[in-house]
Amino acid sequence: MNLHLLRVFLTVVEQQGFSRAAEALFVSQSAVSKAVRELEHQLDLPLIERSGGDAKAVRGVRLTEHGRAVFEHARAIFALERIAIEDVRDRVELRQGRLRIGASTTIAGYWLPQRIGPFVRRHPGLAFELVVGNTEEVSRAVIDCAVDLGFVEGRVEDPRIESTLWRSEPLRLIAASGSALGARRRPSLEELARQTWLLREPGSGTRQVAESLFAAHAIVPARVIEIGSNEAIARAVAAGAGIALLPETVIADLATMRRVRTIGFDGGDGDQDRALNRPLYRLELVNRPRAPALQAFLDADRED
Repeated sequence: MNLHLLRVFLTVVEQQGFSRAAEALFVSQSAVSKAVRELEHQLDLPLIERSGGDAKAVRGVRLTEHGRAVFEHARAIFALERIAIEDVRDRVELRQGRLRIGASTTIAGYWLPQRIGPFVRRHPGLAFELVVGNTEEVSRAVIDCAVDLGFVEGRVEDPRIESTLWRSEPLRLIAASGSALGARRRPSLEELARQTWLLREPGSGTRQVAESLFAAHAIVPARVIEIGSNEAIARAVAAGAGIALLPETVIADLATMRRVRTIGFDGGDGDQDRALNRPLYRLELVNRPRAPALQAFLDADRED
């Protein structure tokens, strides 16, 4: 496989057009069209759907099924190329480089700040970036090599990712302090099912734990409201919008101010505390070499 031709094809797809790809590569549009056709000839596969048989007429770039598969391979190949270049640069320049960490919202807001502060002070020459998203978004960033390391709250089952248990985080079921449910120490499962539940969006680790709780105890909420932030959910609970299952770190201040109250529930197995803890995971791309900046961050994390 000719990597030059593959790079031209990747650029056409990413730029969504032959003319834009030609501008990005500083070559003529005819050269781009010829390169894509030559790659198709070498692979003996049609990669791009064409209108009237003219590659130049393609607008938006519609890939065939084979084209989508080749595009995914191309993206992975050149992502590894970027990793290699950055790794060599880091090793040559020693104190220079970049560290990109992806983290789900609770970890980014509550667990990582006390680790990031000392690290960036210790390594002033490093460029540091923290990318925040839900579990699904962070795992995708790890696969695409958009981040060097990921920290997430939910399960990630992908053979391309090495998932390591990082720590365990307690969760708490909360209701508004002034609500009828908040006055109860241990409402029944039937009472919980009658409530409005405030949940994160699909793909969030917090949402995964709540849905696992529903499945384990046959809870079918009467109403569900999706809110894309744990902090917003906590404040909505305090305002009486419903109940929620949230990390203890998120609700600590509101609980101290007695705006929300932690409630238990009768699940019938006598051990609910274990069910209300979730593992936090560290994600790395399988077989990806660790750059010096990443290794330094992991060493500092172990020391803490």
